Amino acid sequence: MHSFTELAALFEARFTSTLPFPDSPANLYEPCRYLLALGGKRVRPVLCLMANELFMDISEDAWQGAAGIELFHNFTLIHDDIMDKAPLRRGQATIHERYGLPTGILSGDVMCIYAYDKLAHITHALPQVLQLFNKTAIEVCEGQQLDMDFETRNDVTLDEYIHMITLKTSVLLACALKMGALVGGGLGDNANKLYAFGKNMGLAFQLQDDYLDAYGATDKVGKQTGGDIIANKKTYLLVKALQNASPAQRDEINQLLKDDGPGKIAAMLSLYAATGADVQCREAVAHYSQLAFDCLESVAIPSKRKVHLQELAEWLLMRDK
Repeated sequence: MHSFTELAALFEARFTSTLPFPDSPANLYEPCRYLLALGGKRVRPVLCLMANELFMDISEDAWQGAAGIELFHNFTLIHDDIMDKAPLRRGQATIHERYGLPTGILSGDVMCIYAYDKLAHITHALPQVLQLFNKTAIEVCEGQQLDMDFETRNDVTLDEYIHMITLKTSVLLACALKMGALVGGGLGDNANKLYAFGKNMGLAFQLQDDYLDAYGATDKVGKQTGGDIIANKKTYLLVKALQNASPAQRDEINQLLKDDGPGKIAAMLSLYAATGADVQCREAVAHYSQLAFDCLESVAIPSKRKVHLQELAEWLLMRDK
């Protein structure tokens, strides 16, 4: 069994040396190479490989599935950055900032198509894999639309928010794990339990991202600190602060949502602390992480084979970037 670090290194070497993009037209494919060269944690593809290794030696199908998932994930990042007007990704200029908006849209499109091309090379359980992947891709789009819809609403509930991030973030992590299980012959209950593990881990991962966007240092998180506050994005912190706020505090929050002044981030962080939203966000990260651990424990595989997935979930909970 391989650790996450070992598999991430193996995947990175194979992935970067076998990128499918041709040389021409350069203005279409160079932005794709640029983004992928920025690296990333490669959590999603490695989850596919780790799940596959629970049932067998890592198969060629799992490598193809992992590459497809990583290409799809990076496609979503390109388009998310466009919609969010984000200037930075992994500490560098986003594709639309560096190459222009039309190129950003088209490069994202072609990366998505190449993701499907990778999946087309899978030989085992391909119908189930495609059904899972298509369902996931649709849900990711639904989650992104809800995320944008929520920007103009100040009455978003916590249940609505959790549903949105489940679609936007968690289902792709869950898909990666279930795909690895499917191509490894792990059908039925085990595949579904791995899906639930990924879903809850994804919720913890996104809530941690919410927290780090507000409180992490730019040089660690690789993107603009407080970007969600500037964009008025509905995060766990904001939704919880509005839920907990006194009438006076709610008025302050609503006024800040209309304000683009230089003190907006600091003022909103002060209100997160005053309403207890910051502490409750950390508690929610721990809650969903524990649910993830429980799901992983229930997978009918010897515990020693699941150690590295357990370690990964613990790392995602404790990370500061």
